[in-house]
Amino acid sequence: MTSVLAPKDLQVGSGSVPLYTPVTEKLRALIVDDDRTLREGCASVLRAEGMIVEVTARGEDAIQMINRTRFDIMLVDVYLEPVSGIDVLKAVMATAPGTLVVLMTGNPSVDSSIEAMRIGAWDYLPKPYSGTQLQLLAGRAAHAVSARREQETPGEAFAVGGDGNRLLGISPGFRKATELARRAAPTNASVMIVGETGTGKELVAQYIHQHSRRSRKRLVPINCAAIPEQLLESEMFGHRKGAFTGADREKMGLLELANGGTLFLDELTEMSMALQTKMLRVLQDGIVRRVGSEEEEAVVDVRFVSATNRDPRDAIRSKMLREDLYYRLNVVQVAIPPLRDRVEDIPLLANHFLRVFWGRHRSAKDAIPTFSNDTIEFLSSRPWRGNVRELQNFVEHVTILAQPGAKIQIHHLPLDQESCPRATPITLRRSRCSPRSRRTT
Repeated sequence: MTSVLAPKDLQVGSGSVPLYTPVTEKLRALIVDDDRTLREGCASVLRAEGMIVEVTARGEDAIQMINRTRFDIMLVDVYLEPVSGIDVLKAVMATAPGTLVVLMTGNPSVDSSIEAMRIGAWDYLPKPYSGTQLQLLAGRAAHAVSARREQETPGEAFAVGGDGNRLLGISPGFRKATELARRAAPTNASVMIVGETGTGKELVAQYIHQHSRRSRKRLVPINCAAIPEQLLESEMFGHRKGAFTGADREKMGLLELANGGTLFLDELTEMSMALQTKMLRVLQDGIVRRVGSEEEEAVVDVRFVSATNRDPRDAIRSKMLREDLYYRLNVVQVAIPPLRDRVEDIPLLANHFLRVFWGRHRSAKDAIPTFSNDTIEFLSSRPWRGNVRELQNFVEHVTILAQPGAKIQIHHLPLDQESCPRATPITLRRSRCSPRSRRTT
């Protein structure tokens, strides 16, 4: 296969501001080509333009990736085996029609370009081409994506996590929360995310970091409830050698690791009051002192995003949260509504999880099943006490059992009486819950 990017091509724009940085900064791109030199060359150019880039050599892998992750633009070689670039294009149009697909080939023809455009390709790029041409293509794609986003109805809001999972929703409460997160993201303000367990607080934190000026640095998460109290201070602040039994070496804490980026404090109210007091010093002047040290080890520049499944005011009254720490961390509060208050979002979420898990657990050649209308109505009637996380796990279970291309009916669902939305279940096909049941608020 012809190599298309010479070393000099990779220097285009180096040492200066990328040509389209304001628009391309947050774009996610996927390059699919079995020529390693081409993949890495293209990736270098697009990364220099501020894009988040992933690469693969195989068409079947690309199809699985688009089921897990949202891409804004894809560059796909036509002549791949055994799954061709045209097959990948068809899969993208079926799964993520908003993605801009550019087909590449060293053997261009009128017929192949017409077929590609008919299926839905955004552009057709003959090889060889230069780094400058690729930069210009990236700029056009970025402007096209930006224009499309501006024209789209702001009804579907989402946050993309590192694993491709999304927070999706059209409900007013969810839209209000994501709009507030979007407006707070570019600032350095501390954000507190409040919501029940399973509502997706960490994904909102990821969204805020990814859309901040700190996105090129790390987002460092720490679950304050998952680490024993005596170890949490060491994890956050680090320790000196010999500070306690088992401290056989010096260790950098997560605060230093997050320098220049974002620290996500999940389940904030589970942090001890003594450690909360120590956190105030970091928030005030950025000074970090490791466990066992009497000296100031470092001065860090960290943005704090915190989360709690409790009402912060109740936590203050219960002496689980310092009021002065609350005011420091609660500059902007984003409240994520529970799924029972987002009934109109359930079909959107269920279908999204079905696509994601089908790509993860099944062959790319198998047709994705679909939910019947009655099944969607039934899912919308359930209380989902575990919120989005419960729905996600439920749909994954359904996906593993479903047949390719089948309609998923109510009797296919793994239900028991405890999952019924009513206290008194209605018998339906071996004591399954009625899709007409009214949900419990």
